Amino acid sequence: MRIENLEIRNYRLFRHVKLRHLPHLTIVVGANGSGKSTLFDVFTFLKDALTHNVAVAVMRRGGFEELVSRGSDGPIGITVQFRESGGRLATYILEITLQEGRVVVAREVLRYRRGQYGRPWHLVDFRSGEGSAITNESVYGQEGVKEEREGFKLDDSSVLAIKGLGQFQRFRVVSEFRSLIENWHISAARPSVEAGYAEHLSTQRDDLAQVAQYLYQRHPECFERVLRAMSDRIPGVSGVEAKPTVDGRLVLRFRDDAFRDPFIARFVSDGTIKMFACLILLYDPRPHLLLAVEEPENQLYPDLLLELIEEFREYARRGGQAFVSTYSPLFLNGAELNEVYWFAKENGFTRVRRASTDQLLKQLLDEGDKLGTLWRQGLFEGASPR
Repeated sequence: MRIENLEIRNYRLFRHVKLRHLPHLTIVVGANGSGKSTLFDVFTFLKDALTHNVAVAVMRRGGFEELVSRGSDGPIGITVQFRESGGRLATYILEITLQEGRVVVAREVLRYRRGQYGRPWHLVDFRSGEGSAITNESVYGQEGVKEEREGFKLDDSSVLAIKGLGQFQRFRVVSEFRSLIENWHISAARPSVEAGYAEHLSTQRDDLAQVAQYLYQRHPECFERVLRAMSDRIPGVSGVEAKPTVDGRLVLRFRDDAFRDPFIARFVSDGTIKMFACLILLYDPRPHLLLAVEEPENQLYPDLLLELIEEFREYARRGGQAFVSTYSPLFLNGAELNEVYWFAKENGFTRVRRASTDQLLKQLLDEGDKLGTLWRQGLFEGASPR
């Protein structure tokens, strides 16, 4: 299950943008302030809205007036189209506005179409906290079957309907979409290494030691792949171990062949920690349904970036759709044309273009040029600061 199309309205720099036919790996480039981080924040916003409610998600971003595009009164709109497990293209529409000074869900719809020309079934259809949901979804598509609906009223008009309904398996597509958002992973800064238990790396990467320990114990083949890659890419590193301390914490220890005793993580370079965290994330035996990573090239040696982009691609092939933003021409040199979108700022708002629609880029790639080189030469119009 993956996102195929994304449309965003009145969300900061995104007055109205569309990303169509998204591949398994999407790479975003553009100048500072062109909207790359805003795209990643849309994913985080949806996850915050589901975990809490839209009022909390909006307040974390400074309030409605700060979040809505300048010159617009809203509503803020996000439309996500994804393939549900039955293979149909489903559409989720979320509109957020102010009512009497309160942030509310003005409209929330989850639908898919019955056949090529059939009227869409609105599996969920809510306005300002009241609406209905189809209860006979399991017989969808059977001849002569009419939809059966049940009405609901939410206690809070800032709560997403999919949050509650998605807990029930009879609302299968709703449950799938809720699970899709809950399992999104949007990257953060350098991790710390505290104690506890975890199977997946958190969005803050503050459980790196626990996840390393989990892989070591439960998925030793994945952990061995991480160690081999670390040994190949970080000079001197021959092993990594997670060790408990007397007070119950867990610390990472990196072994260097040149020294008798291993180093604990806080004495290891940022680049070593960053590489280890990337490998732990990308070799996860159960990929996140969506992985979004900003500037993975930071603190890494340039010659390693072509290997890194291939690891993102392999992660996506295993079932985890990936979004990556980058400022590195070397990283971009490893990208395929259909994977690249570039953001440019026009009249204060973001414009999105896809590299595969640019005939000049296609021609130059056919002649042997690399995308990163072409970007540095200014052939991605508006995607550089000059």
